[in-house]
Amino acid sequence: MNPERSSAGRSTARSLPPRKSAQQRTGRRKQQKTQRRRKRSFWRTLRLTAVVMLIMSAFGAGWLFFTPSGTEMRFLIADTLITTRHRHWAKYVIGQEELDKRVAAYWKKFEQMGEEESTLEIKKPAPVEEEQKPLIEYKTVSGKGYSGYLMIVNDPTKIRIAVPNRVGRGEKVSSMVERTGALAGVNAGGFADPNWKGNGFQPIGVVFADGKLYYDGVGKNRRTQIVGIDNDGKMVAGNYKVDELLEMGVKEGVTFQPRMIVNGKGQIKDHADGWGIAPRTVMGQREDGAILFLIIDGRQTHSIGADLYDCQQVMLENGAVIAANLDGGSSTVLVERGGSIKNSPASQYGERYLPSAFLVFEHPEQVTIKNIWEGLDPSQIDPSTW
Repeated sequence: MNPERSSAGRSTARSLPPRKSAQQRTGRRKQQKTQRRRKRSFWRTLRLTAVVMLIMSAFGAGWLFFTPSGTEMRFLIADTLITTRHRHWAKYVIGQEELDKRVAAYWKKFEQMGEEESTLEIKKPAPVEEEQKPLIEYKTVSGKGYSGYLMIVNDPTKIRIAVPNRVGRGEKVSSMVERTGALAGVNAGGFADPNWKGNGFQPIGVVFADGKLYYDGVGKNRRTQIVGIDNDGKMVAGNYKVDELLEMGVKEGVTFQPRMIVNGKGQIKDHADGWGIAPRTVMGQREDGAILFLIIDGRQTHSIGADLYDCQQVMLENGAVIAANLDGGSSTVLVERGGSIKNSPASQYGERYLPSAFLVFEHPEQVTIKNIWEGLDPSQIDPSTW
């Protein structure tokens, strides 16, 4: 035998891959069939899921549009959308005609809620130093889907309205607090915000500060919904003419609505009239004179928000005999001394620029708030110009 040939043969034999057995080939085919079955099963499951979802959507749509509870839910969704910058989406939930009717009904109801005369007497508060009470107390509040704070100001005469420090733009409440040396502050009145491009400089309605009418976008013979405090520290809320407010001695105040508690009675009958779920700022007063500021976070995982009925009930539970809504939504903010924000504002762009804030001072008589609207014609202010 030729050793070289024999060696080459062995080398060739070693280089060939071993042939798979029949059992291995059968196993491979079974594995491939199993994989194909799994793929088919996956797609069948996906199609079935899609069909089930379509059926559920159809039933859900039927529930939303053809049952009383579903209709109530649609209106809640629409009311909630109205409080956001996506308010135009509400028409896809209840239709444009129904949306227009609902908004008009709310404004009419809010006007009516401001008509009843407030007859309760508020005790003139003694100086907090005499009663050894802290000027400001904080309390956490929570309910179904919401959480926030109640700021209690035991002497209402320590509260002032602050406005921005420059013409042409609003100011953050944290900046107002830090700039003026205030102990605390909350957002106050609303502002003109066409197409959500307002810069916070042009207030809605009126602004009173230090007993003077700083801004009048209404006219002295027309009514406006006011939320404020008079010279004696009594809270004023309701529907008044500007001349009436001047005669009543309103010292600090802004336009907003609705008034939700008057003479110790809640005006909002249930959640269906609560104007949707949103971040909220509410002001109220107890019979002993203490002012209550309710700040509810919203549009976040820890707190979805509250409706006005929720806010009314919290205020009643804490002794409010009068209470009214302030600007809420992305404007809602509670600021402590030095400009530190205590709550969690909802605005994705950070704290908003606003035309007014209620601030608390140890010595408000020493604070000077300049009227930046003096000499300006409200009709000539462009709310979106920086």
